[in-house]
Amino acid sequence: MAPIDIKPEQLAEEVEGYSRKLHAGVERLLGVGEIEAGVSPREVVYQEDKLTLYRYLPDPESAVQNNETPLLIVYALVNRPYMTDIQEDRSTIKSLLAAGQEVYLIDWGYPDSVDRLLTLDDYVNGYIDRCVDQVCQRNQVDQLNLLGICQGGALSLCYTALHQAKVRNLITMVTPVDFQTQDNMLSAWVQHLDVDLLVETQGNIPGEFLNWTFLALKPFTLGGQKYVHLLDSLDDDERAKNFLRMEKWIFDSPDQAGEAFRQFIKQFYQQNALIKGKVDLGGRRVNLKKITCPVLNIYGEQDHLVPPRASMALKGRIGGSDYTEVAFPGGHIGVYVSGKAQALIPPTIGDWLNQR
Repeated sequence: MAPIDIKPEQLAEEVEGYSRKLHAGVERLLGVGEIEAGVSPREVVYQEDKLTLYRYLPDPESAVQNNETPLLIVYALVNRPYMTDIQEDRSTIKSLLAAGQEVYLIDWGYPDSVDRLLTLDDYVNGYIDRCVDQVCQRNQVDQLNLLGICQGGALSLCYTALHQAKVRNLITMVTPVDFQTQDNMLSAWVQHLDVDLLVETQGNIPGEFLNWTFLALKPFTLGGQKYVHLLDSLDDDERAKNFLRMEKWIFDSPDQAGEAFRQFIKQFYQQNALIKGKVDLGGRRVNLKKITCPVLNIYGEQDHLVPPRASMALKGRIGGSDYTEVAFPGGHIGVYVSGKAQALIPPTIGDWLNQR
């Protein structure tokens, strides 16, 4: 192999240029100002404990006819839901509104020590059920459409199985169903977690604990490489703001109610009880065969948190025959923020719902 021919003066010039670029980039980041969390207009329609139920306001100039059946989004407990509305040109919410949907969203807020004993039954048969009733009453309908994202998708599957009469159509996005596929690194780690000791020691589970666990799944890409690539984006205000929006969301991690966390890890990850029909919520068994409404299941082909097979396992497990799968050529976050996703996912959801 021939030696690399780098002259000292060339190296010094590159280092100096990099330093100037880095200094200018830092100055630009410091001058960005406040980074907003969510961009679409919305109104509060219901509040309970830490939970807030939002209705997103449709564009008054839009000529699209609204779907008469409202759509309720159930996000994961472990992250903040404004990822669905992160910026003007990367907003799943905005795109769903443009597709003619009446959109509501549950914001779980930030649990504290008062919420330590909340159970999954409280979340599914309590909070979600009351939000469903609120949305149905406001729109004078008996059923709504439900969109569950990631962990929120698993909770939505449970809710629909137990309350099928209230759900007209169900959409799951990057949702795990089989929690023990061989390519699920997160599951492999969790199998050895003494969750009882963790909850009894911590009470609520700190959001930082979960956040750093997720980052550790791809340490080079998420812990170093993105910051190296950041330097190439710092010469543009909008690109710098977009980066900071993502960073804000990544590190804005709510604590988890201890008892609900314990139950989710044990029943879903360690026992794989959802796919086995053995999840117990307040003494009621969750049987996916009880889901008879149409189901649209969307998964990411490069998802490292919810591998495709973990999500595709839903096929053949529900009781209804109207089942549709959509594969998105991207990862767990890209499915609702990438340009490709904006062109594909919300219009697909809108068309699928409007046909039903």
